[in-house]
Amino acid sequence: MTKTMLLATAAALMLVDAGLAGAARAGETAEKPATQEAAQAPVPTGPTDKAPLDDASQRGVLVFEPAFFAAQRPNTALDMVNRVPGFSINDGSGSRGFEGAVGNVLINGDRPASKNDSGSNVLGRTPADRVERIELIRGGAPGIDMQGYAVVVNVILKKGVSRQQILTWNPMFFAGGHDVYGGSYQFTSTNGDHSWGIFLSDGNSTSDSNGAGRNVRHDGTGQLIRDERFENDAWGGGHSIRGNYSGPVAGGKLEATARYGDHDWRQWQVLQSSSALRRSDYAEKSHSGEVGLTYTRPLAPRWFLESRAIHTFETFRNASTGDETLSGVQSPQQRFAANGDDSESILRALVRHDYSKALTVEAGGEVAYNMLDVKQAYSVGGVGVPLPSASVKVEELRGEAFTKATWRVNPKLTLEGGLRVEKSTIKQSGDASNEKSFFYPKPRFLATWTPAAGSQFRYRFERELGQLDFNDFAASSDLGDGNVYGGNVDLKPEQRWINEISYERRFWGEGIVSVGYRHDEIIGVIDRLPLPGNLSATGNIGDGTLDRLSVNIVVPTDKLGIKGGRFTFKNDWNQTHVTDPTTGKDRRISRVRPTQANIGFQQDLVKYKTQWGINWLPYLGQGTYDVDQTNVWRGTGYYETFVEYKPTATLAIRAQLNIWNDYTIRRTVFSNRAPERAVAYVEDRTIDPRTFVSLRVRKTF
Repeated sequence: MTKTMLLATAAALMLVDAGLAGAARAGETAEKPATQEAAQAPVPTGPTDKAPLDDASQRGVLVFEPAFFAAQRPNTALDMVNRVPGFSINDGSGSRGFEGAVGNVLINGDRPASKNDSGSNVLGRTPADRVERIELIRGGAPGIDMQGYAVVVNVILKKGVSRQQILTWNPMFFAGGHDVYGGSYQFTSTNGDHSWGIFLSDGNSTSDSNGAGRNVRHDGTGQLIRDERFENDAWGGGHSIRGNYSGPVAGGKLEATARYGDHDWRQWQVLQSSSALRRSDYAEKSHSGEVGLTYTRPLAPRWFLESRAIHTFETFRNASTGDETLSGVQSPQQRFAANGDDSESILRALVRHDYSKALTVEAGGEVAYNMLDVKQAYSVGGVGVPLPSASVKVEELRGEAFTKATWRVNPKLTLEGGLRVEKSTIKQSGDASNEKSFFYPKPRFLATWTPAAGSQFRYRFERELGQLDFNDFAASSDLGDGNVYGGNVDLKPEQRWINEISYERRFWGEGIVSVGYRHDEIIGVIDRLPLPGNLSATGNIGDGTLDRLSVNIVVPTDKLGIKGGRFTFKNDWNQTHVTDPTTGKDRRISRVRPTQANIGFQQDLVKYKTQWGINWLPYLGQGTYDVDQTNVWRGTGYYETFVEYKPTATLAIRAQLNIWNDYTIRRTVFSNRAPERAVAYVEDRTIDPRTFVSLRVRKTF
C-alpha cells in the first residue's frame, strides 16, 4: 500500500502540474491589487528592523491586503485568515513544552504570549480594521520561526489610535436535547506601540454526537441477548476573564497575557428494555489559569533576542457512576472518582542573527517543568476495589537546546535545517514509584522550491517526539461500557521519523490544488496493552507505520458563471500498521481515521451583504483496539450549512445548521486474551444524532 500511495501521489503531482499550468498563468495577475509577492511588503525581521527584502528572499511569501477580503465584510482578523486560500489554522497540540507544540499563526511575526492562548483565539479578539496585511509564508522567511510547519500565516497589525468594544451572543439549540447559551464582552485599546485589552467570556461546550437510538447485543453464536433503547446527552460551560498588554519596554517589546476561569461538564447515557435499565453519569468541575510573558528586542544590528515565560495550572475533580437493574433487581453501583491538579512552567530564550538577506541563524534553549498529582478511587457497591496507580504524582523536568538556519539559496530555493536536543527525567511517586531519563536528538530539514509564482514543491524530513499525556500514568474509567483501566508507569514518548513531500499550484486568484504524501516510521506506538488482573492501560506496544495522502482543492467559480463562489475539497487518506500485543497480528493504530473527506461550497452575495455555505462529510469513522474488545464507529452524511448577514460594518448575524445521519458503533468483546480470541458478545449501537442550530450575534461599538 505504501508503494501504491507513493506512485499515486507522484502521478497526481505530474497531472496537476500539467493540467493547471495554463490556468495558473491566466490567474497570476487576476488579484494583483490585493494579492502580491511579498517583495512589495516585507516581513519584519525583529521588533524594530523592517527593512525591505529582495525578490530572492521573498519568493515563497504571498501578501493579502484588506481589499482582498472587502467583499466578505470581515469583523475580525479570524474571519480574514479563514479566507486565505490554501491555509487552515492549526492551533498546535497544546502539549508540554513550547518548541514544536504551538500553532501556525503569528501576530506581527511572533506567536501569542501563552501557548494556551491559541492563535485562533487571538485572531477572534482582533478587529478586522486593525489588520494592515496578512502574509502567507510558504517554506520560510527572514525572522520567522516556522516551528516545523511548511506554511504559516503572519498577521501584521496597524498601530494608530483606537478603542473598540465587542459584544457577542452565541446560543446552541438541540432538537430534544439540552440547549446551551454563551456570550462574551471584549474591550481593546491601541495607542501607537501600546495596546491592552480585557475579555470576559461565558462559554459553552457541547457534543454533536448526542441522540437516541437502539442497542442490540448478540452472543458469540449470534443469539440475541439484549435489545435496548439508547439515549445520551452531554453539555458544559464556564466563565473566564483574560487580560492582554503589549508595549515597548527597555528598548524592546513586552507582551503579557493572563487568564483565570472555571469549567464544568456533564454527560449521561441510558439503555433500557422491558427487563433491564442501565445508566451511567459523569460530571467534572475544574478551575484553571495561566500567565504568559514574551520579551523581544534587538541586541545589535541584525541580532535579536526573544524570551518567554509561561505558567499554567489547573485543579479538577470528577466522578462517574454506573447503575444496572435487571428484572427488578439492582446490581451494586460502580463509582469512579478523581481529584487533583496539574501545572506547567516554561522558560525559553533564543538569539537570532541575520547574517545577510539570504542567511538567518538562531539558537536557544528551553526548560520546562510539568506536574500531575491525582488521587482516584473505584468502588462497587460502596466497597473499594484496588487499582494500579490510583494515587499518583508524575513530574517531568525537561531541558532542550536548539539551533536552526534558513538559507535562501536563490530566488527559487529555500533550505531550512535545525537540530533540537532534548534531555528529560520523568519521576513518578505514590502507589508506584519510578524514575526514567530520556535523551533524544531531533533533526529537522525543510526544502522549498518555487519554480514559478503559482507553483511550489516542499519536502520535510524530521524526527518528532510525541508528547506524553500524564493522565495515562494514572487509572481511568469508561463506565458507560463498564470499563476500568489501570495506569502505566512504564510509558515512553512515541518517536516518529517523518518524510513528507507536497506540491502546491495556485490559479484563478483564490484557486489552489495541493497534493502531499507523508510516511512515518513510528517507534514505540502508544496504544492499548494488557495488564495483570484483566486490566489494560495505555502503553508502548511496538513499532508501526503511517502513510498519508493529502489533497486540498479550492476552485473559484467566477469563471464558471457563479459569482463569488468557491468549491472546496479536502481529505487525508491514512493507512497505519502495528502488531497487536495480544493477537500478534497486524492491525490499524487506534483512533487514526482512515479517511474523512470534506466537500463544500461557499458564496459571497455582496449585493445582499450575505455569505452562505454548505459542507458535506460523506464518510466518518475510526476504531479503537483494546486488549479485551474492539470499538469501531462509522457515520455517513454529516451536513453543516450556514448563512451570515452583515447589515452594517458593526453588526453580524450568523446561523448554522448541523444535520447528521445515523451513525453506528460496533463493540466486540472477547472472552479471553489468547491469540485467537473467542467472541463473548457483539454489541451494535445505532444512534440518530440530534440536529442542532447555532446562532451568533456580534455587535461592535
